[in-house]
Amino acid sequence: MKIVFLFSCCLFVYSLFGQKQIDDQIHGWAVYQGNHKLNSKLDLHTEYQWRRADGFANWQQSLARVGLDYRLNPNCTFSGGYGWIISYPYGSQPIATQTQEQRLWQQVNLKAQYGAIQIQHRYRLEQRWIDTMFRQRIRYRAQCIIPLQKTYLAQGKGLFLNVNDEVFLGFGKGIGKNILDQNRFIAAIGYKFNSNLNIQLGYLNQFVIKANGVQMERNHTLWTSVVYNLDFTK
Repeated sequence: MKIVFLFSCCLFVYSLFGQKQIDDQIHGWAVYQGNHKLNSKLDLHTEYQWRRADGFANWQQSLARVGLDYRLNPNCTFSGGYGWIISYPYGSQPIATQTQEQRLWQQVNLKAQYGAIQIQHRYRLEQRWIDTMFRQRIRYRAQCIIPLQKTYLAQGKGLFLNVNDEVFLGFGKGIGKNILDQNRFIAAIGYKFNSNLNIQLGYLNQFVIKANGVQMERNHTLWTSVVYNLDFTK
């Protein structure tokens, strides 16, 4: 009986994983972010992400995000705002039609310094109106900034390594067979010119699980980022 039970378990696991359809793709993302100082406590957050499929040949997504940051102290920031996202059909598991999403978001970002290494924890809530559907999602990102040059800490400029991972979980009505929406891992080399400007280049692995729980994407992505902040108090 034990042999029959183990054999049955093996068949179940095999059938479970055998149903998965994972599509590996090559993408390219270009990201701009800026947190522009309004006063001693408030920043204006601006962001645009140019997300492309098939390298940079075709659209994957267009994402624009604006919001306000409130700095409670140097290590704790509360934020909230609005996002406008257009998603396009792409790849071997395309969505049926192009969609437009209106999104509200709220987040808290916590920083901690351990020697030369900075750790950040970001918690974000999203309310999403995707055409006629309403969805909710929570996101958590752990980020590690590692200086690669002594000048990074001493002079506020130099090379650094950015490693982070973010998990997306859906909740509430309308969620499909899985609550895990996607996971993103980024490893990038950056150069900090000053406190208001840095550029980064690296690898993003975006793992997306579709609502049916069967179709999935593993998107190998060239990730580029520019951070440019302005000080409107001057």
